[in-house]
Amino acid sequence: MVADQIRGKKVEDALNILKFNQRQIYAEKMEKLLLSAMSNWRNANDGNGNEEECVVKEVYVGQGRTLKRIKPAPQGRAHRIRKRSNHITLVVSDNNEVLTEEVIETEE
Repeated sequence: MVADQIRGKKVEDALNILKFNQRQIYAEKMEKLLLSAMSNWRNANDGNGNEEECVVKEVYVGQGRTLKRIKPAPQGRAHRIRKRSNHITLVVSDNNEVLTEEVIETEE
């Protein structure tokens, strides 16, 4: 849901949306990822681009690895616990040219 809110927005608008989002835990991770992507964009362009024109071109969340754990249950049994994680991919572009792609892995 947080990724859908910033897709296609300018970077400044996306940062404001994330800062005041109700889903604070997810928004903080997405904000950190967006700031990292912008930093990488600045390093890749060496100051030759206009930061105000940067747009969040793509944002999608995919399934990551699942850690399987066992929780003891009564009478010698065991219940399986699945600790799921995900991968967030964020692409920042300027003038329809893809410049920076960031991927992080988070746990739910």
